[in-house]
Amino acid sequence: MIDHRAAVARWRRLDVVVRDLPLGLLFLTTAFLPVLQSHGTQLGGVPERPFDALAVVVVAVEGLPLAVRRRWPALCLTLVALGFAVDQLRGYHTVAGTALGIALVSAGAHLERRRRTTALVFSLAYAALAIALAHFGSEPTSEFVTFFLLLVFAWGIGAWLRTTRAAEAGQRRRVADDTRATERAAIARELHDVVTHHVTAMVVQAEAARYLTAAPDRLDQTLTAITDTGRRAITDLRHLLDLLNPGHEPRTPSPGGLRALVEQARQAGQPVEFTEEGTPAESAGSADLVAYRVVQEALTNALKHARGSHTAVEVHHGDREIAVAVRTSGAGSVSPGGSGRGLAGLRERVGVLGGDFSAGSSGGGFVVTARIPTGNPA
Repeated sequence: MIDHRAAVARWRRLDVVVRDLPLGLLFLTTAFLPVLQSHGTQLGGVPERPFDALAVVVVAVEGLPLAVRRRWPALCLTLVALGFAVDQLRGYHTVAGTALGIALVSAGAHLERRRRTTALVFSLAYAALAIALAHFGSEPTSEFVTFFLLLVFAWGIGAWLRTTRAAEAGQRRRVADDTRATERAAIARELHDVVTHHVTAMVVQAEAARYLTAAPDRLDQTLTAITDTGRRAITDLRHLLDLLNPGHEPRTPSPGGLRALVEQARQAGQPVEFTEEGTPAESAGSADLVAYRVVQEALTNALKHARGSHTAVEVHHGDREIAVAVRTSGAGSVSPGGSGRGLAGLRERVGVLGGDFSAGSSGGGFVVTARIPTGNPA
């Protein structure tokens, strides 16, 4: 059984001249069919003449150049127009003369440079042909004008195809640019979440280690916590690099989930109260990861801007959504020097899933809340 898709793919990989050659051969062969001889375009009323040796050359010049109609459209139009002029002046009137319309459409669609000059030269050449045919033939001037308008229409079709093709190419470029920008933004958000959280925890733990030189046991615990945080950072960064792999699997929260985040914050010296209610859904889609990032960003901000302040993390797993609330007490909860990139990224993440996100001061502290619908794979 023939694989049509594979055959089409192989055909499209061929050179454009090879793909256009059958069209030229079609005009060449049909022109010699007895039933079609002297039944082609007749302009000017020149008496019909039977085919001779010159007719063979004329038919070849009219048909075969169509093979290069996309590679060299100006050359194709010149040769086909020359063959058409001899065809009409000699009175062969072959069906190969209709190739002129295809040559004009191709030139209008594929000619890149000197389009106006080409159109002007072609128009002057047609005027000269019309004058010569009027001298030898018997058709009125209106017939020449009508035929010229048909030729202009053929050029216009090609120009319209060219414009449409350029617009489609521009649209594809814009879609590709938007896709790349979205992918870069997604990677930037992941990088921000991973690096900021883990590095902040390591900095806080390292600063605390300075004051524990007199307590070897506590110092050893703090250094161990820094090591564990660094290892988790490496693991998360490896997950992030998987995003660049076209065949990567959907992301899941880091090993240990929310409790590991809370424990990491506690090791860094942040008093965190953690409450988790309900049972996580088996098919929560991207909601689990987004909830994880919300808690991660909120704890990171608490460590940076309200170190040592009481922080409460509440997570409720419902049938259709995950509700997250992180409350940090203390006037230092809001940082005037923060970039806001993390919170803006969270708002976008939650919004993509159709949820609600808010972050702001409340009662002398800072509150981050999110409602994340489950089951959305986005």
